Amino acid sequence: MSLKIRLTRGGAKKRPYYRIVVADARSPRDGRFIDKVGAYDPMKPKDDPARVTLEAEKIQAWLAKGAQPTDRVLRFLDAAGLAKRPARNNPKKAEPGTKAKERAAARAEKAGAGEDAAA
Repeated sequence: MSLKIRLTRGGAKKRPYYRIVVADARSPRDGRFIDKVGAYDPMKPKDDPARVTLEAEKIQAWLAKGAQPTDRVLRFLDAAGLAKRPARNNPKKAEPGTKAKERAAARAEKAGAGEDAAA
């Protein structure tokens, strides 16, 4: 059984509220869970300390038992100093795709031909 520390959605429509829970990886998102270890209220302002509440002792115990946090929960744990989130590096992210490069080359070519005609 692989355990995940993840978010389950609650709250009303357009008013999300998340519980941070430990659950079996195979159970549905809002389905059965083993233990509630915190909460996340995205409707509160970013600087509000009650936006993310974590039960540090429980989380430490579950991490020791091998529970894997999801990326979003890992961000919360990193901010709280409970776990380290490795820095990600994607140098290709800002690079335009092949089609965009082809279009830019064609545009540059067209602009170059226009300048020759004007001269």
